[in-house]
Amino acid sequence: MIRRITRYALSVRHEFSKYFIVGFGGLFFDIGSLMLFKEFLKFSPTVSVVFNQILVLVINFTLNKYWSFSNKAMPHKQVVRYLILAGWNYLFAIFTMYLISEVMGYDYRIVRLGTIAMAVSWNFFLYKYWVYTGDAPSVTVEADVKISEDK
Repeated sequence: MIRRITRYALSVRHEFSKYFIVGFGGLFFDIGSLMLFKEFLKFSPTVSVVFNQILVLVINFTLNKYWSFSNKAMPHKQVVRYLILAGWNYLFAIFTMYLISEVMGYDYRIVRLGTIAMAVSWNFFLYKYWVYTGDAPSVTVEADVKISEDK
C-alpha cells in the first residue's frame, strides 16, 4: 500500500508542482483582488468575494488547463464539469464568507485563506481525474489474494 502511494505521488509530482505554483500565485491574486474590492471599493466582504471569485476562477482554469495539466482539448463535458466544480467552489466561498465573516465577525482575509486551503484539498484530484479527462476516470484495483483450502 505504501509503495503504491509512493509510486502514485511520484507519477503526479510534475503536475502537482505546476498546480501548486498556479495555486500559490493565485493565492496572492485572490487575496489582493479581495482586498481591492473590500478596502478600496468599499464593498462588503460577501460582495467582494462574489466579484473576486469570477476573476480567480477564469485565471486558475486557464493556467491549470493549459499549463498544469497540459490539456489542449475543449470538449463540452470538460466545460460542464469545470463549471460544476467552479459553481460549487463559488457558492462555498460566498456562503462561508457570509457566515463566518459577516455573521460571526471574523476577519474576511482569514476566512478567505481558510476557504482556499479547504478548496485546494479537493480541487487537484477533481481537476486531474474528473474535469480535465475526456471520460470518467477508470479505476484499476490491484489485489493480492491468496486462497487456501483447508482440508
